Amino acid sequence: MKSEITSTVADSRKIYQVSELTRMIKAALENEFGMVWIEGELSNLRKPTSGHLYFTLKDAEAQLAAVLFRGSQLGLRLDLRDGLKIRAYGQITAYEKSGQCQIIVRRVEEAGKGSLQEQFEVLRKKLAAEGLFAPERKKPLPLLPQHIGIVTSPSGAAIRDILNILNRRFPNLHILIAPVRVQGDDAGQEIAAAIDLLNARGGLDVLIIGRGGGSLEDLWCFNEEVVARAIARSRIPVISAVGHEIDFTISDFVADLRAPTPSAAAELLVGNKEAFEEQLRQSGARLARALKTQMLELRNRLTAVAGSYVFREPQNIIRRLRDRLEALRTAMANDLRDIVQQRSQQVDEFGLRLTHRLELWRGARTQDVRRLEDHLRALSPLAVLERGFSLTRTADGKIIRDAAEAPVGTKLETRLAHGSLESEVTASKKENVR
Repeated sequence: MKSEITSTVADSRKIYQVSELTRMIKAALENEFGMVWIEGELSNLRKPTSGHLYFTLKDAEAQLAAVLFRGSQLGLRLDLRDGLKIRAYGQITAYEKSGQCQIIVRRVEEAGKGSLQEQFEVLRKKLAAEGLFAPERKKPLPLLPQHIGIVTSPSGAAIRDILNILNRRFPNLHILIAPVRVQGDDAGQEIAAAIDLLNARGGLDVLIIGRGGGSLEDLWCFNEEVVARAIARSRIPVISAVGHEIDFTISDFVADLRAPTPSAAAELLVGNKEAFEEQLRQSGARLARALKTQMLELRNRLTAVAGSYVFREPQNIIRRLRDRLEALRTAMANDLRDIVQQRSQQVDEFGLRLTHRLELWRGARTQDVRRLEDHLRALSPLAVLERGFSLTRTADGKIIRDAAEAPVGTKLETRLAHGSLESEVTASKKENVR
């Protein structure tokens, strides 16, 4: 019974082959760490006939195997030797045959000069905060540039690669080269001045700035602030083409487009001439087909319109329109006559009502006048005279009310109801009236 249990447990275990496990360890390391920077002292340096460099990076507590393949040594200016403290950039992996963890180095710099990387990060953060890397400030490149400015060394491989591609694809391009140093002291100042000079000259569609590969020190002029600000203020779109695909510089971030290599910059700038010509041929064919289709459609529409009733018998259309116009005129005249009659009848009715009201008003006013006449007549002095009274006045018109007012010899006029009498006072008698 005991042996059966042991056999069952043994069969349930997961057993790896050595190669299988080392592959898993290699994949785990590469996925977990990827590309890293590491600092340490170089020791046990070996350079076999293959040209690769094998060495160990160590510090006081640990060590790590490293390899720098021959292809990654291009542009290396550092004299590697045992005891040198360096910073290496590469991929953490595992060598399956020995199961040993190692770093495949892509770039090497002396630890004493490692401040360059720190300077790079400080400037990158500063310019990013100012917005010099913002996508919205990137200028678009022209589709088919005719005038191209190039800022690079006139003797380097980069200019040869660029010119070779441009001349092969579009041999009729106008190319203006601003020769500068691309390495060493004051190289950054020369590059910035060339960018400003080409902008001041004008007439260019795009600029390419760059150089071939090299170490961080070799490429450092493209990490200088003066170059970054010259690119940022350039009115002409700028392509940065510095080093190899793994190399990144401040110029790459500020430029309107980053090309992984100078050759790639030329390829990105001008497409294949044959491809453009083929696109033009295809576009021309599509345009011709579209025009032909539209022409046929317009011809069919013209044929349909030409055969319509309007074009076949235009006199019928004119006659129908004339009849319709006459009917509208007759209807308008009838409507106008009806309106005039209606308004005339309304005026007559209003006149009758107004005449009746005037008659009533005049009768009422006549009665009022008569009443006033009667009233005035009753109040008139003549009415008093009709009752036998008279009115006596002196020659100057003074009415006599008292006999004393008319002494003997006074001439008087007496007004009767009918006529008047003239007399002279011969005697006066005053009577007492109670």
